[in-house]
Amino acid sequence: MANYLIDTHTHIHDDSDRGDMDAAKTFLHAHENGIEKIITIGTSPADSLKARDFAEEWMKRGEKIFWTYGYHPNEYAEKDRANLQNDIKIASEAIKSTQNVGIGEIGLDYHFDGYSAEMQRELLLEILQLAQDNKKPVSFHVRDAFEDFWPIFDNFKLPPSVMHSFSDSKKNLEEALNRGLYIGVNGLSTFADLAHPPLERMIFETDAPYLTPKPFRGTMNMPGYVKHVAEWATNYYEVDFDKVAEITTANAEKIFKI
Repeated sequence: MANYLIDTHTHIHDDSDRGDMDAAKTFLHAHENGIEKIITIGTSPADSLKARDFAEEWMKRGEKIFWTYGYHPNEYAEKDRANLQNDIKIASEAIKSTQNVGIGEIGLDYHFDGYSAEMQRELLLEILQLAQDNKKPVSFHVRDAFEDFWPIFDNFKLPPSVMHSFSDSKKNLEEALNRGLYIGVNGLSTFADLAHPPLERMIFETDAPYLTPKPFRGTMNMPGYVKHVAEWATNYYEVDFDKVAEITTANAEKIFKI
């Protein structure tokens, strides 16, 4: 039974997202805190290929580091539409990488002014088709857009997938659970009042360098801080730490096949 943790959603492949800490120290800090496997998440075509190259480089150095191909809805602009099909073609080849474990983050985000719901839905449909065709799990980013998201999701058949950084209503949590989705829980849970899934449907993530948990609010997040999210879960669910690690790690390994 696993007594280690997994960070299923981070962005450490981008140098700017590690601050002054180099990659080697980031991995060392993770290992010192019981994190043995890390998934670094793409957010655009170029960023996803950077994630691939980072994962493949550090895998050769012995790290258990994986990556996903993602296209965040806020990264898709009018100028990108003409190149979308070419990006999908490149992605279909890139995800053959042995270190690729999924698609994401992708989804809908209507939180900020100036978004185009039409364009976001266009992108989501294309990337979901890629995921379905390749039987890849998906890490979803959905904010203030579930009414549009669920009908699109329901048109696809995907392997077990993840609702990343869920912070919406209890109703939408139930909608996610009823569709077989797992819930990515991160530092938000240590300081915000949220609807939480059962432990059996939970995986841990950091979204580093964002969403730093207590007691490190105001500093850069790191994969090693998954430990503090697990400690929160130990208290919240009133089970011992090893049980939390065992369940969440098994969930992550099953979804991403790592």
